[in-house]
Amino acid sequence: MSFPRYPAYKNSGVEWLGDVPEHWSIYSLKRSVEGCVNGIWGDEPDGEFDVPVIRVADFDRAKSRVSMEKLTYRSIPLKDRLSRELKSGDLLIEKSGGGEKMLVGCTVLFEHDFEAVTSNFVARMRPHRGYESGFLCYVLDTLYQGRLNYPAIKQTTGIQNLDSEAYLQGRFCFPSYGEQAQIASFLDHETAKINALIEEQQRLIELLKEKRQAVISQAVTKGLDPHVPMKDTGVKWLGKVPVHWETGALRWYATIQGGLAKGKDYVGQETVTVPYLRVANVQNGFVDLTEVKEISVLPTDVGRFSLRAGDVLMNEGGDNDKLGRGAVWQAQIEPCLHQNHVFAIRPNYALSAEWLALFTQSDQARTYFFIYAKQSTNLASISASNVMSMIIPLPCVEEQNEIMSYLAQGNEKYDQLIGSALATVKLLEERRSALISAAVTGKIDVRGWHLPKPPRHDSHPEHKSCLESI
Repeated sequence: MSFPRYPAYKNSGVEWLGDVPEHWSIYSLKRSVEGCVNGIWGDEPDGEFDVPVIRVADFDRAKSRVSMEKLTYRSIPLKDRLSRELKSGDLLIEKSGGGEKMLVGCTVLFEHDFEAVTSNFVARMRPHRGYESGFLCYVLDTLYQGRLNYPAIKQTTGIQNLDSEAYLQGRFCFPSYGEQAQIASFLDHETAKINALIEEQQRLIELLKEKRQAVISQAVTKGLDPHVPMKDTGVKWLGKVPVHWETGALRWYATIQGGLAKGKDYVGQETVTVPYLRVANVQNGFVDLTEVKEISVLPTDVGRFSLRAGDVLMNEGGDNDKLGRGAVWQAQIEPCLHQNHVFAIRPNYALSAEWLALFTQSDQARTYFFIYAKQSTNLASISASNVMSMIIPLPCVEEQNEIMSYLAQGNEKYDQLIGSALATVKLLEERRSALISAAVTGKIDVRGWHLPKPPRHDSHPEHKSCLESI
């Protein structure tokens, strides 16, 4: 798809904007909205003043809209609600939050007619007359994706705060209202098509992951020979295993090392600073060393809590999907400690570390962790004794190696397919951002674009015959 440029351009005076269409106006974002109205968190629901409170978690960042999947209700009296009530067409901006890899300042469009307010981390911006809310949402998305809101961010402790006054002082280019509406309609249509392709790839990725896990589950509990006789383990969550396999509690085949608790007071004592692993580092089947934190400890603690090559790292706590997942430590960093929410399992000669790590990825092991975990809201944890009581299916070392070799080849294929799908998603996301930026900054002229007519479904028999013959 290609679109023409505008007939004439002028210098915007804004370095990153460059040249813009000659008839567009340049001024601060502040002129386009009524400013930021901060939200409120309110109290626990009481059945009298309950109202939906839109949180950052409700932002559908891909579509720049508010998600309706799981609204949160809070009790907010009318006097606190009236000045904050939302209307369809309002822009909601994340004022506080962000993260180590994500800037604060994401903006979404509220397109609903029910009564609602924003949380204390989200502010409402209402467009002035003459400004199309969809166009403004795409403008603010361009600023966010380009990290152009970075100068207006203030960091306090671990939370980013957006200085809305400084943010809205930024200058941008604006066409007439009618042209804004045309650009917004064009982008709604084109980004919807891109989003559909992205969702298709994401569904493919989930299916590939499910298929890979099913193959692993089958192999590590039933083996590779479909005709081998089976025996009942007597363990409901494990089921049957090949008759010649052993089964036993993990404690028979390994020892466990607990991790280091944070927050100890070492005032007046000599300490050393060393790397340590957190729950976030222990992924499903691999150790993510993209970001490794450091911790100050006593010299005697270094030996006590150091990891060894061949340790199987298992998460003691976190979200349900993180609980118990295992990965083999290859001593990529030495010395390296681990926090108390990560167990280090040390297998003996009869149990391969790689075999144990694979088994923790199986459906059967996931079921075990779910059954024996302690649940607290969205978090879960499992004790060391429960981890070591988990029943392990154990073929001989030769068969372990044969199964692992088979799975390694299969996993490589799945990884390639998943990697290809992820690369496609990234490319589509980049294309979406580039298209939005080009349209709202006037680098392409979409004034001649029209919403395509739906395809004609002609039921005439001759037409049907022609279509079927193609």
